[in-house]
Amino acid sequence: MIPVHVHFRRFGFALLSVALALLAVGPALAQNTGNPNPGVPPGPSFAPASTTTLTTRNGLLTSAPGGPAPAVAHGADPLKLSLNLEGAERPGQMSVAVQIVLLMTLLSVAPSLVLLTTSFTRIVIVLGFVRTALGVPGAPSNQIIVGLSLFLTFFIMGPVIDRVHKESLTPYLNGQIQSAEALDKATLPLKEFMLKQTRTRDLEYFLELGGYGPTAAKDLPIRVVIPAFVISELQTAFQMGFLLFLPFLVIDFLVSAVLMALGMMMMPPNVVSLPFKLLLFVLVDGWHLIVKSLVQSFLT
Repeated sequence: MIPVHVHFRRFGFALLSVALALLAVGPALAQNTGNPNPGVPPGPSFAPASTTTLTTRNGLLTSAPGGPAPAVAHGADPLKLSLNLEGAERPGQMSVAVQIVLLMTLLSVAPSLVLLTTSFTRIVIVLGFVRTALGVPGAPSNQIIVGLSLFLTFFIMGPVIDRVHKESLTPYLNGQIQSAEALDKATLPLKEFMLKQTRTRDLEYFLELGGYGPTAAKDLPIRVVIPAFVISELQTAFQMGFLLFLPFLVIDFLVSAVLMALGMMMMPPNVVSLPFKLLLFVLVDGWHLIVKSLVQSFLT
C-alpha cells in the first residue's frame, strides 16, 4: 500500500507540469487571437451580401431593395424617442402637465373653496340654528340642510359664476388670454363679492397681521380677503341665529311659567312648548321668511 504523502507528491508534480506547459503555449495563442482557425492564414474579410438598403428619411429608417447594407458610423447618434406636451411652445402658457396638476389640486380643494369663499357658510349655520331653536335636532336632517344650503349658494353666486365664465373661462378656451391672466380675471369677481360681505375691522386686522400698509380695496391680496371674509360670515351668522332664537325662547319661558303655576313640576317644558313652536313657525311661514332674509342679506 502506497502512503498518502506519496499521492500528494505525485499530484503536485502533475500540477507543476501543466502550469509550465501553459506558460510555453501562451505567447503562441496570443499571436493567433484574430484568426479563429489557427491553421488557415488570415485573409480579407467580405461583408455578406444583402438585398436591403437602410436609408434615413426625416429621422426614420426605411428599407430599399438592392445593395449591401451600409455600415453604421461609429460616432452616429443613437435613435431617440422624444415626448412633447402640446401647449408648452407658446410663450406665457403653462404646459399640459402643469395644467393637469393645477386641475387636480383645484378639485381636491374645491370643497374648501365652496365652504369658505361663498355664501354657504352663513346659510348652513343659520339653518342649523333654526333646527336647534325649534327643538327638533333630527328634522330636517343634515342632508337636507346641506343640500338646501348648497342650492341657495348656487342661486346667490349665480351672477359671480356667470361673470367668471364670461370674462375668464370663455376667453381662455378661445385662446384670447393666457393662463395667468385668466386666473386673475377669475379671482376678481369672487374677491369683489367677498369684500361686500366683509367688515372693515376684520380686513384691517389681517392687513396689520400680514405686515401690509394702507392698501386699496382692489389691491388687497386674496390671502387677506378670505380669512377676513370667513370671520365676518361667522359673526353675521351668529347674529342672525340669536335673533331667530328669541321668539322660541319666549315660548319656552311662557310654557315654563304656566307649568310652574299649575304645579306640574315633573312635566318637561320642552314637551309642551314644542307643538306651540311648530305651530308658530308654520303660521308665520318660517322657512320662506328665513330663506328670504338670507338671500336679501347677500343682495344688499
